[in-house]
Amino acid sequence: MSNEHTAGPHSVGRRLIDLVPHIVLIVGVLIFAFPIYVTLIGSTWDAATIGRGSLPMTPGGEAWTNYSQAWSESHGERASYTPVRLMLMNSLIMALSIAVGKIAISILSAYAVAFFRFPLRMVFFWMIFITLMLPVEVRIIPTYKVVADLGMIDSYAGLAIPLIASATATLLFRQFFLTIPDELVEAAKIDGAGPLRFFFDILLPLSKTNIAALFVILFIYGWNQYLWPLLVTNSADMETIVIGITKMIGTGEAANDWNLIMATTVMAMLPPVAVVVFMQRWFIKGLVDSEK
Repeated sequence: MSNEHTAGPHSVGRRLIDLVPHIVLIVGVLIFAFPIYVTLIGSTWDAATIGRGSLPMTPGGEAWTNYSQAWSESHGERASYTPVRLMLMNSLIMALSIAVGKIAISILSAYAVAFFRFPLRMVFFWMIFITLMLPVEVRIIPTYKVVADLGMIDSYAGLAIPLIASATATLLFRQFFLTIPDELVEAAKIDGAGPLRFFFDILLPLSKTNIAALFVILFIYGWNQYLWPLLVTNSADMETIVIGITKMIGTGEAANDWNLIMATTVMAMLPPVAVVVFMQRWFIKGLVDSEK
């Protein structure tokens, strides 16, 4: 009996301690999710209700009107905007180009550094690595000058190409390639596999989880770009969704169609969320699984 009495408070205290991380996690999720919920609810009400500052916490009846108007029309009740379908297409092309381009260039450069022996090999690798200390903002003026001289302002090439190089992805692929056993490389040589066959038939299948994880990260990176698209796009036809939302908000509270802004924001969240949900299993496996 004494053992049961002594173990009881101990076990209750342990359960309470185990609950603390879950409580903190739930509170964090609620804090993060509440603005999204308000945006979702606001997208179903009219601009007058939102403008009065008395937005209910239950869905309204204007959802279809708001979303269809934001999707296809270029004007609201108080201002003119770029249609969401056009901005989403621009953002999608930019994000996909950046993600695919970064992965393609990084995996090839990492393959060269990890498996080939050539003069100044490590010098080139460290030159790539040093660019980690040079974000877009630091080199944005010379980059803009080059893009302007090449006539790539207001183009998909101008949006994506300057952001394609990635030292981080190159480093990650190189570190993974260094874990490939030498015996596998030798076996491929004995079987007559040349460099290209070894790369496509062996390395790429082994790297698929790394590629999936990087694709998710790089797609979201490209989707959320703000400063660079702001500089290289002048026409409304080339606006990305992030730039479009910023321009819709503007500076004057009274001139904003908040219902359309919130509908646009909800639609802007859907593609990156879809990518994360669709590739969640590969993403988690690529980050935590040692058996690629």
